[in-house]
Amino acid sequence: MDELFDIVEDETLSLDDETENTKNNDIIDKTKNDSMLEKYGENLSVKTYVTNPAIAREKEIEKTILTILTPDKSAILVGKAGIGKTAIVEGIAYRVQNDNVPDALKGYNIIKVNTSSLLGTYITETGIEELRINVLLKEVEKEEKIILFIDEIHTLVIESRNSGVDFVNAMKPALSRGDVKVIGATTLDEYNQYLIRDKAFLRRFEKIDVAEPSAETTVQILMGSYPKIEKQTGVKLAYSSFVIENIMKFIVNMTSEYKRVYELGSRYPDNALSLLSKAFSYAKFDNSQFVTFKHIYKAIMNCQSVYSDVIKKEAEAFKEEFKDFLEKENVDLNDY
Repeated sequence: MDELFDIVEDETLSLDDETENTKNNDIIDKTKNDSMLEKYGENLSVKTYVTNPAIAREKEIEKTILTILTPDKSAILVGKAGIGKTAIVEGIAYRVQNDNVPDALKGYNIIKVNTSSLLGTYITETGIEELRINVLLKEVEKEEKIILFIDEIHTLVIESRNSGVDFVNAMKPALSRGDVKVIGATTLDEYNQYLIRDKAFLRRFEKIDVAEPSAETTVQILMGSYPKIEKQTGVKLAYSSFVIENIMKFIVNMTSEYKRVYELGSRYPDNALSLLSKAFSYAKFDNSQFVTFKHIYKAIMNCQSVYSDVIKKEAEAFKEEFKDFLEKENVDLNDY
């Protein structure tokens, strides 16, 4: 995909003209006959998913689908950072791929777009210069069976203030008619700070609260997600499902709420997944085909989302809990 701020130079423009345009955020896309959705969007409905990306999020997915099926309504997922709001949208796309959605949603494409990609203007097929946001909305209405996913949807309000392009008012008519369906995502703080003030905009949306998953649910998420990390890295966990589940429980317990660095912003499942992913990185660094206890221990010792005194205690607990396996592997973790 082209970069979001890809400026196609025109030989007739002088350097001064280009500089002035950039200053005014008047970023002109000279590419004709290109689809805005293809050029600036990511189609989540054709993305390859190794496993279900939205494990244990059935309720949130159902609420989002029901909202999308409601005439004149779109959805906003609201929850803390790192709890898997994007994964819920990917979970809907995954269901679309598998025809596990109501008939009314079968064949839909869920397109992720960033607010920054909608800045500036666009040269249409007829040679007319239009705001990118207007071109995109027209294309969505024309194509049909399109759902836009806008992560950090509160940036629509911020960019409306900073860029001179009123994204919010540009979208209101299409949202009101139900011609454009949107799934947005934002945190509760940003929802209250930026979006709640615009009542007319919010009337077009149904708020869907996304809670942080429990420790037990996070273990399920890790168990369902590690095959994806294996696929991405080419490295496999070297143990049986029973041992792997115990490793996941340890990771989840280590990254529980009161052990996290205050206000770091990392929550379940993001912080636990980050720790697990780091173990795979250590295995790759060692040119190993398998993640072993040594690599998991290294990831624990270098975890940045929990306090340093927690790391010391958890490192000792890790040695004790998996002592038998360490002896079998003839590994002395004190060397690391």
